[in-house]
Formats: sequence, structure tokens, C-alpha cells
Amino acid sequence: MTNAIVAEGLRKKFGTHTALDGVDLTVPEGSVLGLLGPNGSGKTTTVRVLATLLRADAGRATVSGLDVRSDAVQLRRKIGLSGQYAAVDEDLTARENLRMIGRLYHLGVTESSRRADELVERFDLTENADRQVKGYSGGMRRRVDLACAVVSKPEVLFLDEPTTGLDVRSRMAVWEVIGELVSGGSTLLLTTQYLEEADQLADRITVIDRGRVIAEGTPDVLKDRVGGERIELTTRTAEDARHAGALLAPLASGEPTVEEADKRVIVPVSDGPATLVSAIRLLDQHNLRLAGVTLRRPSMDEVFLALTENSDTAAAGGKIEEQVR
Repeated sequence: MTNAIVAEGLRKKFGTHTALDGVDLTVPEGSVLGLLGPNGSGKTTTVRVLATLLRADAGRATVSGLDVRSDAVQLRRKIGLSGQYAAVDEDLTARENLRMIGRLYHLGVTESSRRADELVERFDLTENADRQVKGYSGGMRRRVDLACAVVSKPEVLFLDEPTTGLDVRSRMAVWEVIGELVSGGSTLLLTTQYLEEADQLADRITVIDRGRVIAEGTPDVLKDRVGGERIELTTRTAEDARHAGALLAPLASGEPTVEEADKRVIVPVSDGPATLVSAIRLLDQHNLRLAGVTLRRPSMDEVFLALTENSDTAAAGGKIEEQVR
């Protein structure tokens, strides 16, 4: 499979601050890579380098087979970018914004107008397409911005936190649009603060912290790497939660978490179904009644926290992706 994006050893400093410290990435054509990391980890800097908006101090990268440094002008015709904030002209309508972007891409008057009409319908903007964008909601502005990013039918699309600040309904609408873009053959690199978004949309996930890649893999692989399954218990009282945590510690594959305020106990286990049966029997023997019990895989939030909490090891020369395999 051909890689649409390849980055090798990207480094970038701003003064004394190291934003990128040897970042390597590969994104196969027609796939979605979720780039995750804490604020200031280097996600946006990576996107800006790959989108030719910023030059790396060292390393190399190609997008659609073109070098981001030497072929920047040619490459810009093949990519689309939607940043953290909707970059549209608020005094224009959605349709006018789209036509303007088409003209900037030299599509011509007729093709720009045809493409604008097509995207207005595809992004569910028909009803408001001829109103000034300044009167749009945040979710509608984001849809206009995404539509502008795909006017030229880019081979590769960079989406930098495309749903930041949107309500749940608007985020789900954007997810649907992104899914359509992927189905149409686009390659996406997506940065996001919403971990369930990466879980939902990404074929593979790369976690970056302090300018370094600390883990990568499919969502399922990363979940397996940080501890398999969780037994989650809800007890009647906070005291029962403490008691249950102590009783179940010998059955756990890691330290149980007791959340007294919520009367909840989370127990990481390596053999979920079998351990769940043993746990229920043990608690019953001690007359400890439960209000609820579930067996689940770790969430992306738990994966993210587990990986980034150990990033000091990576900074010291270790490899988290090796430790958690």
C-alpha cells in the first residue's frame, strides 16, 4: 500500500523550546491517522510542517509523493487544511466563500460555481447558503470551513481539531462529513482533543508528547497495550467501595482504582469473563452487595492518560510503544 504521508525525523525549535524532536509518521492512502497529544505536544506544529506552512529545522517529509520543502508550491494544489478556528470570510455567504476558494484554486468561474453548489448540498448548508456567515452557529461555520478545505478535491486533508468548541450534535454532524470524505478516497490526518473522536474515526492513532512519538497503533491495539479489560463496580456506600477494592486487588492485573465519591471501583484484569465470575463470588462471600457491575475495555481516555503519564520514560530514552507491547 502506498503511503500518502511520510515524515522522518522532523525537528523544530522556537527559541529554546523544542516543538518537534524527531517525529516519524506514515499514513497510507485512503486512511485516517489520529494524532493525539496534550496541549503543546507538537500536534499543530506537525500539521503546519506537513501542510507547507512551516519549515522544519531538520528531517524530511513527503505528502502525495511531493517534498514539503522543495515541492511546496505544487503540493499546495493537492492538499486541503481546516485549522482549529473556522477561517472563512464572515461578510460573505457560504456559497460566496466556496466560490472564492474555487477561484483561488484556478477552477474558473463556471466550475467554482458548480463546485460551490455541490458542496452546499453535501454539507447540509442549502437552507442558509445565501446568508452571511456572521449569522451562522459555530457548527455551521465549521461545516463551511470543512467544505472550503475540500473545494479542490484534495488528495490529502489535514484537520486540526475540527470539532473544538462544538456541541455534541454539531460534532456528530462533522463526524458524518469526515466519514463521507474518507469513503470518497481522501487521506486524512486528524488532530483532536476528543479521544472518542479518534476512536470513532481513525484507522490508526499516533500519540505525541513533548515533540516525540510515544506510541502508535490501531485503537484496539493501544487499548490492549495498556491493560486489556476493566471490571467496573458500583457499590452501595463509599466504605463498601474501599472494601471491594481491597478484596479484589489480588485478582487485578494492575492497581484497582477506588472512586469513593461515586462509590465506584475500577479493576484492570487480564482475563475479563473468568475474573468477573471470581470477583462476584468473592464479594458475595463477604456479603458485599453491588448496585451495578460491568466488564469493558479501556476507554481512549484511559489509554491516553496511561501513555502520557509515562512519557517521562520516553523522554529519558525509553520507548513506551516497546514497554506496553
